[in-house]
Amino acid sequence: MKISTKGRYALRLMLDLAIHQADGPVSLKTISARQGVTVKYLEQIVPCLSRAGYLKSFRGVGGGYQLAKDPKEYRIGDILRAAETSLAPTACITGSQSCDRCDECLTRPFWLGLDQAIAHYVDSVTLADLLKQNNL
Repeated sequence: MKISTKGRYALRLMLDLAIHQADGPVSLKTISARQGVTVKYLEQIVPCLSRAGYLKSFRGVGGGYQLAKDPKEYRIGDILRAAETSLAPTACITGSQSCDRCDECLTRPFWLGLDQAIAHYVDSVTLADLLKQNNL
């Protein structure tokens, strides 16, 4: 499993909003400057986070984005899944693609176990945990 830049930047965007939640709505331009990610790329990430219900958007002067909930309610796994769609280590785990040997595959239990370990870890950490780990 490899987390793409889209997943990594989605997490950075959400963490930036968590850090600055008291500032009110934050523009993508401001996030872009702080995170070193282009506005254009952030514009590609925002829709998947918005569809998941993770962001509130505000239009007009002083508009921008805010977290829709408290940082402790956002599991890192959910943010990554919203951006990545899947964190599965192999395609056969997701059910979207399987090989001819899937039913008798001797390695599939290993991949299932790895998938469960990944899910357990990413779902055990919240945005609030990351803030706390970084003394923010």
